[in-house]
Amino acid sequence: MGSSAIEDTDEARTEHIYCCGAVTEVLKFGLCSLHSGRILFLIIPGNPGVVGFYKTFMQTLYQAFDRRCPVWAVSHAGHCEPPDTMDMIDDPSVMAAGDVFGLNGQVEHKLAFLRDYVTRDTRLVLVGHSIGCYIILEMMKRDPELPVRKSVMLFPTIERMAVTPQGRVMTPLLCRLRYMAYLPIFLLSLLPDLLKSFLVKLVFRRLRSLDHSTVLPTVSLINVDTAANAMYMASQEMLEVLERDNTTINQNLDKLVFYYGETDHWCPVQYYQEIKKDFPNGDIRLCSRGIRHAFVLDAGKEVADMIVEWIRGDLQTWS
Repeated sequence: MGSSAIEDTDEARTEHIYCCGAVTEVLKFGLCSLHSGRILFLIIPGNPGVVGFYKTFMQTLYQAFDRRCPVWAVSHAGHCEPPDTMDMIDDPSVMAAGDVFGLNGQVEHKLAFLRDYVTRDTRLVLVGHSIGCYIILEMMKRDPELPVRKSVMLFPTIERMAVTPQGRVMTPLLCRLRYMAYLPIFLLSLLPDLLKSFLVKLVFRRLRSLDHSTVLPTVSLINVDTAANAMYMASQEMLEVLERDNTTINQNLDKLVFYYGETDHWCPVQYYQEIKKDFPNGDIRLCSRGIRHAFVLDAGKEVADMIVEWIRGDLQTWS
């Protein structure tokens, strides 16, 4: 990834790369290329892993630390529409060998991104959302030498997803019926972008404080390939995210901050109570503000402001 663009600006830059043979979108605030020893905030998204959803959230983080720390987000493999000059897959043999669109492949995809595009002495602040939290725990487990200073876990789906209230509804749909969604998505994809945007705003009309920067990322999901990759990954989440990884949590407890929702149907309050009991010394918080699981839709700035308060003291000791 080049560094020809102007450095240190409040404008976000989007780059498309191939990682593990699959197209990947990287959204960046701050430096395009990293200097030695720099602190990097890296956002690992939920599913769908579309980085555009996190724009307001990322910009708030970037500005809060006086634009000193770059804030990047890396999409999940195949969760973005390739630009005209690229295909969804660069090397079919590499992709097939690693099942990059599956859950395990997405973990390896993030580790490969760090190996290929982030210098090893970069100090990492990882911020995971939903399944991104599971991916972060797997990254820390598979590469214990990763230079992670802090991992912030927002609305973490790290255990028993299929038996949550939302999981009970979605598991049969994702695992057996997802192919039925392809035709309606294809038909919707034929509509002009203006009409797609109108439909998205119609769906979101009940959100009083909708972040309008999330409309275009939502429109980008009206694409059969992108939607199929997101649903395939989600089907594996239901089957594979089972027991909480207490060993990895225990080994990294001083680096972890967990934030659970009060009304989150993907990780019920019971899960918060249980992890709090199992790790009484952990930094494990329960939302008291009524923020939804998909916080990026209307509370990106609010959640970013909270994170700033949680880790500002730590950041000063690292500088």
